[in-house]
Amino acid sequence: MDLYENNLIQFDKEKTTKLAKKYKAILEDLGEEPNREGLLKTPERVAKAMQFFMQGYEQDPEAILSSAMFTEDYRQMVIVKDIDFYSLCEHHMLPFFGKAHVAYIPNKKITGLSKIARVVDVFARRLQVQERLTTQIKESIQNTLNPLGVIVVIEAQHLCMQMRGVQKQHSITTTSDFTGIFREAKTREEFLNLIKG
Repeated sequence: MDLYENNLIQFDKEKTTKLAKKYKAILEDLGEEPNREGLLKTPERVAKAMQFFMQGYEQDPEAILSSAMFTEDYRQMVIVKDIDFYSLCEHHMLPFFGKAHVAYIPNKKITGLSKIARVVDVFARRLQVQERLTTQIKESIQNTLNPLGVIVVIEAQHLCMQMRGVQKQHSITTTSDFTGIFREAKTREEFLNLIKG
């Protein structure tokens, strides 16, 4: 379910009510007063926010790619870089965010460029670890388009490292995964040079 369908945000009322009750209880358990003015609507707001953050569970990335798949005799690199994403770490449910760079080399099939960015969002809008996010994006594109190769590089900041634990404010985590022709160092190097440019 796309919560931005037709530019209207639509939330499951029953789920919102159930989640809001739980968030109200959490506020009480933390020593807050959920009935004070500033917090009166917080449980409902958080319930809606979490549904938005987690909408990726109800979306099919391969259907998204297939919805704009075309036959084209093009066998050079297609890169969509600097795709902003936001996700929640599954260990502390704190945000991690950054940029994804995705490339594939078509094998008779291409997809709409916006669909690549949407696939990143589908997997980011789930509880995640960066390593799995990287691999899921790669596998989805490989399975749907059957290209000659796919590569995904993600650079992200993790608030679970910045707000708690080691509290390293400027650390960046980089992950990569690739298939097919990107196993060749020369092809990977071309991709890396293009995303740096």
